[in-house]
Amino acid sequence: MSADSPPNGDWKERSWRPFTEKHPERKPDFHTAGGLPVEPMYQLEPKTPGAGEYPFTRGIHPSMYRGRLWTMRQYAGYSSPAETNARFRYLLEKGQTGLSVAFDLPTQIGFDSDAPEALGEVGRVGVPINTIDDLDALLEEIPLDSVSISMTINSTASILLSLLIALAKRRGIDPAKLRGTFQNDILKEFIARGTQRFPVEPSLRLVVDVIEYCQQEVPAFYPISISGYHIREAGSTAAEEIAFTLADGIAYMEACRDRGLDLVSVGRRLSFFFNSHNQLFEEVAKFRAARKMWAQICRDRFDLTDERACQLRFHSQTGGSTLQAMEPSNNVVRVTIQALAAVLGGTQSLHTNSWDEALSLPSEEAARLALRTQQIIAKESGVADCVDPLGGSPFIEELTSKLESEAQSLIDEIDQRGGMLKAISDGFIRRAIEESAYKAQLDQDSGATTPVGVTSDGEIPDAPFSVDPAVESQRKSALKEHREQRNQDLVDHHLQKIEDAAGQDTNMIPVMIEALEAGCTLGELCKTLTGVFGEFQDHG
Repeated sequence: MSADSPPNGDWKERSWRPFTEKHPERKPDFHTAGGLPVEPMYQLEPKTPGAGEYPFTRGIHPSMYRGRLWTMRQYAGYSSPAETNARFRYLLEKGQTGLSVAFDLPTQIGFDSDAPEALGEVGRVGVPINTIDDLDALLEEIPLDSVSISMTINSTASILLSLLIALAKRRGIDPAKLRGTFQNDILKEFIARGTQRFPVEPSLRLVVDVIEYCQQEVPAFYPISISGYHIREAGSTAAEEIAFTLADGIAYMEACRDRGLDLVSVGRRLSFFFNSHNQLFEEVAKFRAARKMWAQICRDRFDLTDERACQLRFHSQTGGSTLQAMEPSNNVVRVTIQALAAVLGGTQSLHTNSWDEALSLPSEEAARLALRTQQIIAKESGVADCVDPLGGSPFIEELTSKLESEAQSLIDEIDQRGGMLKAISDGFIRRAIEESAYKAQLDQDSGATTPVGVTSDGEIPDAPFSVDPAVESQRKSALKEHREQRNQDLVDHHLQKIEDAAGQDTNMIPVMIEALEAGCTLGELCKTLTGVFGEFQDHG
C-alpha cells in the first residue's frame, strides 16, 4: 500500500506556500546543525521549473516538507478486528498520522471467514472483515471524520467502500467528511499479484463505480491508488515499475472518460503507490521521472490544463521483497535507506516495513521502530528542510532522464499493442516482469548481488509473532451468530437487488450500501456478483 496510502491532497493550500511567502518580513530560519542557513529550494542551472510547477519533476508542492511533513502511515492488520484495532490505537498514540488497513486473503478475494475457500487463511496476512459489525470493531473509538484511513483492497474495494459509508451513517457521520484512500487498482492484480475475483471488464466497471461514487458523495476520498508497488515486488525493474503503473493509470483515465466523468475532477483525486528499493539514487530518480511523465500524459493525452489534475501524488512503501530472514536486524538499515529515498524523492505518505517481516507479521516493538525510523528522518536528518535537495546533481539528473526514456519506450510498446488491457490479455506485461525477476535471481544466485548477511549455511531465527489458530473458529462463530440474528427475508431481497443492478448499467455502490446495512456479508455479495459477472479463470 501496504500498503497506501493516500497522499495529503486534503491539506489546505496555504500549508504548501513557501516559508518566505507566509512570512515576507522574515528570512528562512532553517539551518544545519552547524548554523548554516538552508534555503527552501536551490535553483538549477540552466533554470528549470521548480517544485509546484508543471511538470512537477522537483515536487508537486512549492515548499514540500517545509510546509508539512509527509503522512506517516503504517500498514497493519491481523488476527481479528479487535486485535487490529488495538494495534491501530497503539500506533496512533506513538505518533502515526494515518491508518492503513491490511485485509486477510479471503477478504481480499471476497470470501467470508466460514467459506471452504478461506480454510487456513483467516486472519493470517491481514484482518478478516465480513460484516458492518466487523468494520465497526476494527475502527472502534477511531473518529472517522478526522483520521485518514487507507484500505489496501482491490477486487472487493467497492464492498469495503460501501461498508465504510454504511458505518459512517450508523455513527451519524456525514460520508462527505471521510478522508483516505482505497487502493482499488484491479489491473495490477491481473499482472502482478493475483487476488482478482471477476473477469477484467466487470472488474474495471467496479473500479469506475468507486471513482464515480466518491467523486459525487465522498469528495475528500482518493478512490484509487494506482500501484507500482506490487509490480516491483513481482520482480520488475524501476523503469518497468514506472511504465506499467502509468499505463494502468492511462487505462483508468480512459475508462472514466468512457463513463462520461469529469477528468479534471478524476485527475485531482487520483493517487499512486510506489515501491522504494535499496538503490538510493535510482529510486530518487524514479520518483522524479514518474512525476514528470504523468504530468505530460495528463496534458498531452487527456488535454488537462488544470495543474492539480496533472500532479502525481504518491504513497510509498519500503521494499518487502528486499527484507532478509537471515540476520534480520540488518533489515533496519535497508528500510532506512529505502525510506530516505522516498523522502528525497518527494513522497506524500510513507510506510516503513518492520525488520522482522521476513519472518512473520511484525511484532509491536518492530512496528514501533519502523515508525521511529520515519520520525528520525523527519526530525533529525535535515533532509526535509530543502525541496528536492538532490536536484541538479549530474548523476540524479542523468538517471531521471534515462529512466524516463526507458519507461516511455515501454509505454509506446503498450500503445502499439492496443493499450494496457490488450497488453495484459496477451501476456506482454507478465512476461516482461517474469524475465526481469529471473535475471535478478540469476544475479543473486551467482553472488553478484547476494544481500549482506545471507549465506548458504546461515540460520533463520524463529518467527517473533504468530496468529492464534483459534481466530478462525472465533470468526466462524461470530458469522454464525450474525446470520442467526438478521432478517433473512430482508437479506434475500437485497441480494436480489444486487443481482439486478449487476446486470444493468448502473453504479453498484448505493445498492451495496443498502445490502450491507441489512446484514448481508461480503462473501454473499461477491457470490451474487459472480453469478452475473462470472469468475476469472487464468489460462496463462
